[in-house]
Amino acid sequence: MQNVIVIGIAGGTGSGKSTMIQKIKEEFHDNITILSHDFYYKRHDQLTYEERTKLNYDHPDAIETDLMIEHVRQLCQWKTVKRPVYDFTIHNRVDDTVEVYPAKVVVVEGILIFENQELRDLCDIKVFIDTDADVRILRRILRDVSERGRTLDSVITQYLTTVKPMHEQFVEPSKKYADIIVPEGGYNRVALEMLNERIYSLLKQSEK
Repeated sequence: MQNVIVIGIAGGTGSGKSTMIQKIKEEFHDNITILSHDFYYKRHDQLTYEERTKLNYDHPDAIETDLMIEHVRQLCQWKTVKRPVYDFTIHNRVDDTVEVYPAKVVVVEGILIFENQELRDLCDIKVFIDTDADVRILRRILRDVSERGRTLDSVITQYLTTVKPMHEQFVEPSKKYADIIVPEGGYNRVALEMLNERIYSLLKQSEK
């Protein structure tokens, strides 16, 4: 059985993680599987919708990271996992699950993945996407309004009250754990090519 290469991609909200991952996927096709930290937000059935909207979703405690770690370990053992499904329009996890199949390369992504030592220790390559705050907030507004059914006011309020403070407390300090810091994410072609070459190198080593 071939070894699995785990790549961690972190960075602030709207930094360009998804673009970077899409570019890597285009290079490695079916040899890659992706797990997002966002899938693992905790379930809060006991709270009303209004109460759930007021939770701090940018704190490490908001995410069931232990379950994600378990799933990464299982994928590394070439086992299929059933990851949770989180509905951002209702701020809650739903009953459905999605089967995630093992692959030679497992990409783990999220703003807080390097904050957790056990999770980052599973990563063979740790990449931090570093993008200016003004660019990140604009991208977040566009995403949350168009894709997650949020109002502009709610996105800005959340950014000022939790996203920005948590970024400064948890996300930015975790940059020191990265092996590679990439300005502008997937739009940085030189960094992307270097990362792909490193992945190819590790894959060749794993096949020996």
